[in-house]
Amino acid sequence: MFSTIKWKFIVVYFLLVFIAMVIVGIFIISKLETQQIANITSNMEQRIETILRSSSYLAEDDWLSVQEEIQETVNEWRLGTNETLYVIFGDEVPTIIASTSRSNHRVIGQNALSINKLDPTLILKAYEGEKANKTGEDPNENTRENHVVYPAFTGVGKVKGVIYMVTDLENVTITVNESRKILTNATLIALLITVFLGYLIASSITEPIRDVTKKAEEMSRGNFDQFVEVRSDDEIGQLASMFNHLTLKLKETIQEMDLERSKLDTIFSYMAEGVIAVDTNGEIIHANPIALELLNMKKIELEKNMEFNKALPLQLININDIDYNNEKTLEGEINFEIDSQVYKVKYAPFKNEKKDIGGLIIVFQDITKEHKLDSIRKEFVANVSHELKTPITTIKSYTETLMDTGIDHELSMQFLSVIDNECDRMARLVRDLLQLSNLDYQKTIWKKEEVSLAKLLKDVLQKLDFAIKEKKHELILDIEDNLPNIVIDKDAIERVIINIVSNSIKYTNDKGKIKVSLKMLDEYMYITVEDNGLGIPEEDKRRIFERFYRVEKGRSRDLGGTGLGLSIAKQIIEAHGGEIVLESIFGEGTTVEIKLPLNYV
Repeated sequence: MFSTIKWKFIVVYFLLVFIAMVIVGIFIISKLETQQIANITSNMEQRIETILRSSSYLAEDDWLSVQEEIQETVNEWRLGTNETLYVIFGDEVPTIIASTSRSNHRVIGQNALSINKLDPTLILKAYEGEKANKTGEDPNENTRENHVVYPAFTGVGKVKGVIYMVTDLENVTITVNESRKILTNATLIALLITVFLGYLIASSITEPIRDVTKKAEEMSRGNFDQFVEVRSDDEIGQLASMFNHLTLKLKETIQEMDLERSKLDTIFSYMAEGVIAVDTNGEIIHANPIALELLNMKKIELEKNMEFNKALPLQLININDIDYNNEKTLEGEINFEIDSQVYKVKYAPFKNEKKDIGGLIIVFQDITKEHKLDSIRKEFVANVSHELKTPITTIKSYTETLMDTGIDHELSMQFLSVIDNECDRMARLVRDLLQLSNLDYQKTIWKKEEVSLAKLLKDVLQKLDFAIKEKKHELILDIEDNLPNIVIDKDAIERVIINIVSNSIKYTNDKGKIKVSLKMLDEYMYITVEDNGLGIPEEDKRRIFERFYRVEKGRSRDLGGTGLGLSIAKQIIEAHGGEIVLESIFGEGTTVEIKLPLNYV
């Protein structure tokens, strides 16, 4: 309970008032008692002086001669019930010659210095000519008394006797006790009022603070729609106003941070590169979806602080070899391949809020396409060079032979025929390359017209009839009835069909089976060419539409192919909004399906 500010306020106020009242009470009581005794002492001295002045017997130098008169004078003098007067005479032995004591018959004639009720030091001071007083306890009655002694002088200034008065201070004690009770009651009342007012004051201070604390607790849970009621213009009110201002600013800041974090998360999530953040201990602290897919990991695995070297299938970057104090080792770039995918890895350090290096940012950039294009480019150049080298070599050698004399006409015509064939071969190669270039740069002008695909298919098979019969193939033609016409470039599609059917004829052994079918489904025409020929190995199927790619390179050249037919066919079909799909089982046969839309614009 006393750990709260409210009760600390109350306790502090209580102690302050209590201590103040105690100090004031002690001071007042002490001063009151002192003042009361001083007043009584002054009154006693005045009475003694009055007695000395008014009594002619006390004016005598020899008090023993008028002892009875002095006793009568003292008895006649009206003193209070709590006052006692002693008349002491004698130089050598101070003797009590008169007294108002109730037991005066016992004390009269007694040595004043031996009386317990009287203080001998005061008597001796009086005989020295000094007035004196003293407050003390009566050992017999356990009461407080005030003693006053007053010297009486002769005409020549010599002390002839002493007037000793004793006053009981019971009234002073009663007055002081009553005053003490009043102050005690006043202190209790003041303390009660202090506790009450302290509670109110503390509540006025702690309630806003408690309200701020509750709102701050709600804010710590993520609820920033918190406002504190401003009840005053003092420091507490200013605190509430500043809390509300802070809440608004914090809410705006968090919204901005959330927006920026959302932007960053979106960027990281949808960027094509994989991004990984690794701390100085080599543990992955962040990875975007591309990186998780690359590392074959899930988000829940990442939360276990996966080590970087264990996450990758290959140890690409040795984190332990990186010296974070050497800037030269903190940046780098390497290439590697995972599952036929080529990646360029770049890494660089990032810093924390203390400007110290907190780890590395590693970016995985997929350069498979670029790498593949580069490989294709190199292979393309090599293939073109090889394709041109053979006919050029043949032409040159035959031409040099013809330039020699002594060759008969028949042999010359044979050489010229070979040269003509090689020129045709180069012409076909150049023509195919030009067509591919036009297709790549979309410079081909298509001559669209409405064509009966069934008739076109039959015309193509008619042109290839001699080749089919030469290899004794069985041709099966399956065309649906009542097929609509289709808008295409007739010459381009005819070339595609010729290329596909020619490949089936070439790469199917003698007496093989070739099936050509045509059907319509869902606004598309489907041309299917199926054979039971040599088939294509699994590792070659994904590259079958690449330029100059041949499954059996030597045999393909012998059959007159350039390696560009399927690549051209694929681009022609795609330019018509269609699709060409090849399925093959090595040693069993190949199926090629061409899909064309009915109304492609």
